Amino acid sequence: MLEYITLKKRGSAEFTEKKSRFIGTGAPVKSEEEALEFVSEIRKKYPDATHNVYAYILRKNNTERFSDDSEPGGTAGVPCLETLKKNGLKDCAVVATRYFGGVLLGAGGLVRAYSKTASAAVEACGKSVMTSCVCLKTTISYDFVNSFERLSDRYRARIYDTRYEENVSFSLYIKETDVEKFSSELFDISNGRFKAEQAGKIFAEV
Repeated sequence: MLEYITLKKRGSAEFTEKKSRFIGTGAPVKSEEEALEFVSEIRKKYPDATHNVYAYILRKNNTERFSDDSEPGGTAGVPCLETLKKNGLKDCAVVATRYFGGVLLGAGGLVRAYSKTASAAVEACGKSVMTSCVCLKTTISYDFVNSFERLSDRYRARIYDTRYEENVSFSLYIKETDVEKFSSELFDISNGRFKAEQAGKIFAEV
């Protein structure tokens, strides 16, 4: 997998449907433990809610989980999960909180309301495309810094650490698909003086 889509940040949104209050809260998560901690956090935030339905999808082991939290089977957790799937999302969780307002929505109404709640949460969070990147490290002379920074900008590489000593050391990450070309061009434009060494991989927004 060279890229995946996840939620950009935590976010929430709410609306009222036939006197029932629905609150959708979403967050990016990295593990099942983190997803369940997020669910627990939202339950504590709304302890008096009638239902705290949830769904999450993780890249690891293609994990998909949901809970109807005592709503009729298939009317709450599944619509939330399907909303995440339709948006192509991974490594994220959503909790759909409901305060019952006294008016029954029926099975179809519940499915629509929980789908809307999850969609509202996704919209509030926004989406990020995470791309497989390689971390690179290189040390160059001061006279080559401007050329190196122009090269990095052209490849949309992200410099995350710079150390100014006798020479200048850069740590950066770049799309995995661009590593070979970037490294080759760095070597060529510096007349073989400098090269980049790989120092691991990450997924990042570039």
